[in-house]
Amino acid sequence: AIQCRETQGEESDKFLSYFKPCIIPVQGSFSSHWRRSGDECDGTTMFRCEGEHVARLREVPFSRSSLDHKAAFIVDTPSKIFLFSGCNSCIQTRAMALDVIKHLRENRHCGRCEIGIIEDGKLASDSDAGEFWNLFGGYAPIPRDVPDAANGGPMTTSPKKLFWINKRILVPMETHVLEREMLKSDRSYILDCGTEIFLWIGMTTLVSEKKTSATALEEYVHLQGRSSIGRTVIMTEGHEIVDFKLHFQHWPKNVVQKLYEAGRQKVAAIFKHQGYDVAEIPDDKPRQLISSNGCLKVF
Repeated sequence: AIQCRETQGEESDKFLSYFKPCIIPVQGSFSSHWRRSGDECDGTTMFRCEGEHVARLREVPFSRSSLDHKAAFIVDTPSKIFLFSGCNSCIQTRAMALDVIKHLRENRHCGRCEIGIIEDGKLASDSDAGEFWNLFGGYAPIPRDVPDAANGGPMTTSPKKLFWINKRILVPMETHVLEREMLKSDRSYILDCGTEIFLWIGMTTLVSEKKTSATALEEYVHLQGRSSIGRTVIMTEGHEIVDFKLHFQHWPKNVVQKLYEAGRQKVAAIFKHQGYDVAEIPDDKPRQLISSNGCLKVF
């Protein structure tokens, strides 16, 4: 027979596989709030779940600042259990968190409790996401995690650089705080954030300038010697990703623009680029068919 010695905190995956669900509380915080089936559950408890082969739980303060993109978080309320999956968490961690939720539902809620799943970075206005963010007083973006370098040490955060492209020439824009109003619809911009570079193309930018902007981005990445480091993202106005919006101080909600108005702006930009003076056509006011002066009689 083979005898194996397991040390607490350093258990092997083979040993932990015999316990399902395998939930290890960190610093005993999880077990201190555990209740037997049938006990009344009041208040809201928030847990951070990590681990790929075993769920390692740690109670965290019920606050928005406790959320991040690396782990999965469980918010246990008297009427519903929410699972918030960070965008950088692996699928194994999310599966472990679901096992914990199932265990919570059976032991703390007698199997009578709803479950809501929220994906990090998806701003879909579904009922679960709205109800989840209302617990924290409304939606707000979560700060980005600081990436680790290849050697395991922390990377130095480089300052953000914003350029607008003028015929393949990058014109730097001096600013300390990025605002959405700085981006004009008839221009293209490059935002260098160190580990990632974004190319933002305005809605009314000419087709020739769009091609020039893509070439300028390739030249910039090549001159910086970062062809194999980080990532480059190209996006158009109105289709920005969440990672790009997080670099700005304030980003208003997307306003769906009518096709007629968008086409009119593109045509106006073409004429303006060719040197014509473009002005808005005044709206025609409807004429009154019946004068309001005098006495009006209806037969």
